[in-house]
Parts: sequence; C-alpha cells; structure tokens
Amino acid sequence: MLPQKLAEEAIVPNLNETEHEGKEEDKESQSIFSVKNLLWHGGSSWDAWFSCASNQVAQVLLTLPYSFSQLGMLSGILFQIFYGIMGSWTAYIISVLYIEYRSRKEKENVSFKNHVIQWFEVLDGLLGPYWKAIGLAFNCTFLLFGSVIQLIACASNIYYINDHLDKRTWTYIFGACCATTVFIPSFHNYRIWSFLGLGMTTYTAWYMAIAAIVHGQVEGVQHSGPKKLVLYFTGATNILYTFGGHAVTVEIMHAMWKPQKFKYIYLMATLYVFTLTLPSASAVYWAFGDELLNHSNAFSLLPKSGFRDAAVILMLIHQFITFGFACTPLYFVWEKVIGMHDTKSICLRAVARLPVVVPIWFLAIIFPFFGPINSAVGALLVSFTVYIIPALAHMLTYRKASARQNAAEKPPFFMPSWVGMYALNTFVVAWVLVVGFGFGGWASMTNFVRQVDTFGLFAKCYQCKPPPPPAAVAAAPHH
Repeated sequence: MLPQKLAEEAIVPNLNETEHEGKEEDKESQSIFSVKNLLWHGGSSWDAWFSCASNQVAQVLLTLPYSFSQLGMLSGILFQIFYGIMGSWTAYIISVLYIEYRSRKEKENVSFKNHVIQWFEVLDGLLGPYWKAIGLAFNCTFLLFGSVIQLIACASNIYYINDHLDKRTWTYIFGACCATTVFIPSFHNYRIWSFLGLGMTTYTAWYMAIAAIVHGQVEGVQHSGPKKLVLYFTGATNILYTFGGHAVTVEIMHAMWKPQKFKYIYLMATLYVFTLTLPSASAVYWAFGDELLNHSNAFSLLPKSGFRDAAVILMLIHQFITFGFACTPLYFVWEKVIGMHDTKSICLRAVARLPVVVPIWFLAIIFPFFGPINSAVGALLVSFTVYIIPALAHMLTYRKASARQNAAEKPPFFMPSWVGMYALNTFVVAWVLVVGFGFGGWASMTNFVRQVDTFGLFAKCYQCKPPPPPAAVAAAPHH
C-alpha cells in the first residue's frame, strides 16, 4: 500500500502512473494486511462510490418529507428522479473536465505531487482566471453553507433526545466537536467514515419508512400540497440541493488511484440513494401529511422510541462526517492561500485550518433555520456551482473543433454526438437558471425571510416545542 506519508500529502502521481500504481496496490494488498491502510487510506472506485453516496444523503434525508408536504406526493417523486439524473449528468461533466485539465497539464510535465487539484483550478486551466474566480467564489460559499447546515442539523437532531439544552447551546457544543475534522488530512483518509456514514443513513432512511407505516396515518390527515407557489418552488429547490452534493467531486476524483473510473460512479451512487430517499419521504408524508409543513425535521413527528434515538445518534455521527467532507476542500483552499498546503506536519496543518471553522460556527448560530436554509442554498449556490457552471464550462472548453478532436474523454456511448452533448448542457443551464435559480430563488428567499421575521436571527430554539404553561399553584392547607 502507499506509505502513510504519501496518504497525508494526498499524492496522486499522474494518470498513467495511477494505472500502474493501482496494479501494484492490488498485488501488495494480497500479500500484506494492514489495518491502518484498510481503515484509513482509500482510493479505489468503491471508496469513491461510498464517498459520493454517503455525502449525498446527510441531514437532507430528514427534510425531504417536509419538501413532499410542499410539493405533493407526485411532484416530490418526479423531482427526485429528475434532479437525481440531472445531478449525475453534471457530475459526469465535471469528471470529464478534470481528466481534460489533468491530461493537458501532464503533457506539459506538470507534477501534482503534494498538491490536491480542485474545481477552481480546473476552470482556471481550461478557461482562464475569470472562470477560476467565479468557480472559487461559488464553490467556497456553497461548501461554507453546506458545513453550516450540518451544524444546524446536529443541534436540531440531538434536541429530540435531550431537550434540557436549547438548540443554540447544542450548536456551540457540536461546533467544537466538528472542529476536530481539521486533523483529517485529505479525502484519502475517509475510507472507513464513508462506509460507516452510508450505513448510518441507510438505517435512518428505512427506520423512517417503517416507523411511519407502523404509526399509520394521523387522525384527519390531509395531503393538500401543492397549494402555494412559494412552498412548491421551495420544496423543489430543496430536492435540487439534495442531488447537488458534488461540490467535492474533483477532490474525490483526485484521491482515486484510477480517476478515469469515476465516470459513472456518481450515477451508481444516486441510484442507491433513490432507494433511501423515495421510500422514507413518501412514507412519512403519507403518515403525517400537512403537519410536516410546520416540522422541517421528520424526527419531530416520529414517535419516540429506542429505534428513533438510535437513528438520531447515527445521523449525528454522519453529520460530523459530512461536515468534514464539506470543510476539507475549504481547508485546502485556505492552506493554499496562506502557503501551508505543502506542509507535512498534520498538527501544523490542523492549527492553520482552525480559522475556517470559526465563521461556520458563527453562521450556524445566526441562521438556525433547519430546512428553509437548504432551499436557499440550493437556489442561490447549488444551482450555479453544481449545474450551470459545469455545463457552461464543458460547452466552452470544447467549442473549437480541435478541442473536440483532441479531447481526453470522448462523448459517452449513449450520446456519441457532440451536438447531443451541447443540447443537453443547454437544457440544464436553461432549466436550472429559470426554475432553480429564478423561481426557486424567489420562493426560498421569501420563505427564508419569513423564518427570520417569525423567529429572528440568533433564534435560541428554532421550531422547538413551546414551554409548558406554569402550573397553577394550589394553596396548600396549613396544619
């Protein structure tokens, strides 16, 4: 296996060497069993699949029933399938651009030792500094708020086990816990975490589905959605956010021994995710209906039990993992800014990374709106970061005949024509710009502002149960 030092430095030599290296890895893995490497250092296609699937369905699993109450059952199911396929397509586009960028650079004898390639660098190498700036701004802001959402989710979930502390206090506590992710060097080192994380969300999804069916429909249940455009497009953009979790696609690819194999991994991950999101969201919405409109976290309606507490605890651990996933690219960017990216000391890098965690912690305390913040981030950030920018970048990269002729990756077997590629990318850009960013942005920000007006910034306990009324004090008889 690769030495631990190389794992910490996230070294992947070049596209040709990785093929040879992968074969060497296979040979060594048969002769040498290393627990450290088994649990810590991963770069296989399976590692990438677990990373993609685990990262895609974190806390958003708990908000999908809320989205179904806004959209209605039919629209909820159709939007999941539609955005899942669209998200898989743009993940494929990002992987093609990564291979193109890396191939061009390695022809110039550029080495990526001690350097993790990131999305904004791909845009810079293929399209120039303006695209780099745009990609960096959107990607970093998306990852920043993605990390914020994980902290909010941690506080929201633990409250349903222990409500002696308010959600804001729990945010303080989990902010300190999640700060320990500064010690995880790179995506090579998420092997065991990705595997466990997917197991946790699988349990939680099927617990939600089974618990809702066993509970049955509440008395007088109503399924009136969709009834307001604001709610409809808010729910749709939350699902856009659900299947737009590939802001870390390039970093996951770079951690692979054979990044060329990534092409269809995200689609395979999405197909598995459908088996979690569709049954759980449908069952919970069937059971509780319109009650979900005021309960963005599904745990708040499911009956208290040992199974629910287990699901809450597993989701807390998974959100810690997802926080690390979202923060690690931010750590890389910050290290490059301050000149610490080549540093070999894990402890020194950890200290240098700490300033990244502080604004995330602060924003989670300011905007504790679990659910509505997902839709806002989906409409304003995911729409560009994950859908529009990759599709546009692909069209501009291959706009010349020479670029298409010399492309490192040709069009896929199911769409052998470049015209078809351009047509599909144009559809993605137009749809997401109008429906995701336009209508979705209007609806989600309207809903978000409504939450601010209702609960205020720095809300102590968002959507918590009201305190019990003061008990009437009976006059005790005197003896």
